[in-house]
Amino acid sequence: MTIARFEVFSHVVEQGSFTKAAEKLNMTQSAVSHAIASLESEWGVALLIRDRRRGLLLTEVGQKMLIPMREILNQMEIIKQEAALASNLEAGTIRIGSFPSASANILPSIISKFNQKHPNIAFRFYEGTYEEILEWFETGVIDIGFVIQQNKELNLHIVPLVKDKMVVAFPADHRFQHEAVIDVHDLHEEDFIMPKGLYRANVEEIFEQAQVTPHIRFEVQDCNTISSMVQEGLGVTIGPELSFKNQPNIGIGNLKQSSWRKVALASPPLQCTSPAVQAFFAVAKTMFVRTGEHAQVSGSADDECAYTEMSSL
Repeated sequence: MTIARFEVFSHVVEQGSFTKAAEKLNMTQSAVSHAIASLESEWGVALLIRDRRRGLLLTEVGQKMLIPMREILNQMEIIKQEAALASNLEAGTIRIGSFPSASANILPSIISKFNQKHPNIAFRFYEGTYEEILEWFETGVIDIGFVIQQNKELNLHIVPLVKDKMVVAFPADHRFQHEAVIDVHDLHEEDFIMPKGLYRANVEEIFEQAQVTPHIRFEVQDCNTISSMVQEGLGVTIGPELSFKNQPNIGIGNLKQSSWRKVALASPPLQCTSPAVQAFFAVAKTMFVRTGEHAQVSGSADDECAYTEMSSL
């Protein structure tokens, strides 16, 4: 069946390996190779290239075909879930993209509550950077993703979750350890670890508004690496509270110049998603989205009242 071969092809691309894809699919490696070869033979095109140095690569036509294949697989998943609902059964898989701090601090509680109502739904997790999550939406890898809401519009259905406070993170024995509130000006002469990626803009804005130029010692992409460098006394940094709270040998202090990042749950337009995805959003809303006279659930990123502050969780 061609759709089954689409699934094999998608897994091979995700895993970057025939062997790993075979393990995920509970197939033999030869069966996976045969499925790809039969697609290439049927269409008369090469989908993948084996490169000794760079591994398994998509050809140009393979890149073009991958996205519509994933769209077909997603539609098949929706059909399967709708059929299960009609039979008073639940089945299916939700593919979730998340960044490390959301994986550790937000996602487990949502899944725990979701499983109480929908125990037969399976999950597949993808952890990466903010930028990778947006790319996974574009290429159809994930159904749901945690995103950081910026001023620019995202062509996604958005449910606000939390306002994550930006804090100063420093080694546990640092001079800041007794300071409840830290002024950005006090960071001027500190060795500073500047984050790369999406929330760098938040950090730069904090310094610009205070008219302070940080002494940047390191520029680092990975949040775990930043935490390790702070723990080793290599510098201080500014980052989201979610990333640093409960980390050993790291102290955190509130900034005098308050700043927040907005963490939201996103998906393609909700009417295009599966019943399981819609149920997941419904659970998340009951847990995080404030309702009442001055707040409402909406897809607008500008609805400040809809975000729950981390300190209130």
